[in-house]
Amino acid sequence: MVEKGRLERVLAMMEERGWTFRRCMEDDCESIDFEYRGVSYHIWEFHDEEWGVETNVRHGGGMEEITGDYETKLLEIMEDWK
Repeated sequence: MVEKGRLERVLAMMEERGWTFRRCMEDDCESIDFEYRGVSYHIWEFHDEEWGVETNVRHGGGMEEITGDYETKLLEIMEDWK
């Protein structure tokens, strides 16, 4: 059983759209791996000085860190995916 994390709205959108994903929780940080249109995507939550995620949702092959309200930023990127 995976604990409730901070990416619940992202997971709800994925479930609503019928996307298959894997998630896990380690050290109170959530990790989500999924595929969309044949491309593998990752969202790895971290906590150093602040909470954030390392992800490739914006650039497919390139990773970036998003901090602050990262769940809203992820949703803004992924909302455009049809």
